[in-house]
Amino acid sequence: MAIKKCPICGSKKLIRDYERGEIVCGDCGFVISEHIADSGPEWRAFDAEQKKNRARGGAPIKYMRPNKGLVTEIDQYNRDIRGAKISPKKQAQLHRIRKWHKRASISSSMERNLAIALGELQRVASYLGLDESTREAAALLYRKCVKQELIRGRLIESVVAAVIYAVCRIRGIPRTLDEISRVSGIEKKEIGRSYRFIRRELDLDVPLTDPTSYVPKFSAALKLSGKVQEKAIQILKKALRKGLISGRGPTGVAAAAVYIAAALVGERRTQKEVADVAGVTEVTIRNRYRELRKELKLKVDL
Repeated sequence: MAIKKCPICGSKKLIRDYERGEIVCGDCGFVISEHIADSGPEWRAFDAEQKKNRARGGAPIKYMRPNKGLVTEIDQYNRDIRGAKISPKKQAQLHRIRKWHKRASISSSMERNLAIALGELQRVASYLGLDESTREAAALLYRKCVKQELIRGRLIESVVAAVIYAVCRIRGIPRTLDEISRVSGIEKKEIGRSYRFIRRELDLDVPLTDPTSYVPKFSAALKLSGKVQEKAIQILKKALRKGLISGRGPTGVAAAAVYIAAALVGERRTQKEVADVAGVTEVTIRNRYRELRKELKLKVDL
């Protein structure tokens, strides 16, 4: 348990002396703890290169790789340590070694499933522009699905798409089901079904989608200024306080707010332009626009 204050004087000014292995109160000098362990390395490094060379922890675990990156990799270059090409006989031998190494690495049905799924996850995440940490989180969630046997009877691609959508929702990354459906080639309804099943079975705490997170994305696609973004977010915050967004699709409400804000600032865009960027219909934008204008008493000249 971490010591937060001195038991004698109650001071929070604690000094950790790793040379003597003691925690001492900086005010009264009482020795609070003895024989503490230094969790740092036993060596020193004076620059980044020394630190890298002296570290012995090995590469971090990568959930995006079927074997978590903990096995030996045999490269495809067919060159020796000096960079010179090896003989054809040695090349044939290495080819056989690679083949058997691959077969040994992916032997069980679970490993084959992960090899296919993680390749698909990498492809979809790359198209969606997701960063490395988000991909790792999605891969970890997929592994949990495999462990809980939630994959049976479902398309691997649909579960992968559902996992990506869930992680984007949890991390507040503005990616819609339509986008993920278009990139993955799986129907929106099928992804939604898999997502609801995974969320229920794994008891995921997925927050409601905040429509304000879509405003920068839509504004950038429509080449609108920062003033429009600011105005659209103000409109959405007022709508949230009045409870106008409950039961409405967040993308449709965000698109309508951007449409109104653009008109108020003087950077008008047509309903069709906004609808194409947001992936909703013009009717949806029209309906949300009328609701926001009426309930928030906005004076929009369109």
